[in-house]
Amino acid sequence: MSDTPQRVVVTHPRTRAARPRPRHHPVVRDVHEQTALGEVYVRSLMRAQLRLGLLVCGAVCLVLGSLPLLFALAPGLHRVRVWGVGVPWLVLGPPVYALLVTAGVLYVRRAERNEREFAEHVRRS
Repeated sequence: MSDTPQRVVVTHPRTRAARPRPRHHPVVRDVHEQTALGEVYVRSLMRAQLRLGLLVCGAVCLVLGSLPLLFALAPGLHRVRVWGVGVPWLVLGPPVYALLVTAGVLYVRRAERNEREFAEHVRRS
């Protein structure tokens, strides 16, 4: 026999046992399995997103739709020049694009917040 000690591996008796599956909350399972309750949750998220989209679209359309009214009420406005550019071009140019970009950014932020709140609600339930 050799003088070197034999190597011994010490393990806990349960290490080879089946590990418990991660516990999914019932609501998460309902959403993933598309049960009737899961459909209700998803539909509520879809309604919130639709409501947000219609609100942003309505606000943008209201502002842009009022521009022709502005030009109709002030017919002499097209003759006014600032820095050699007509006022209608200054009103229709950068402010409109700024409005569209701002509306888009605000929409995306709120839509992502709706989704985060939905995910937190589903995890909590």
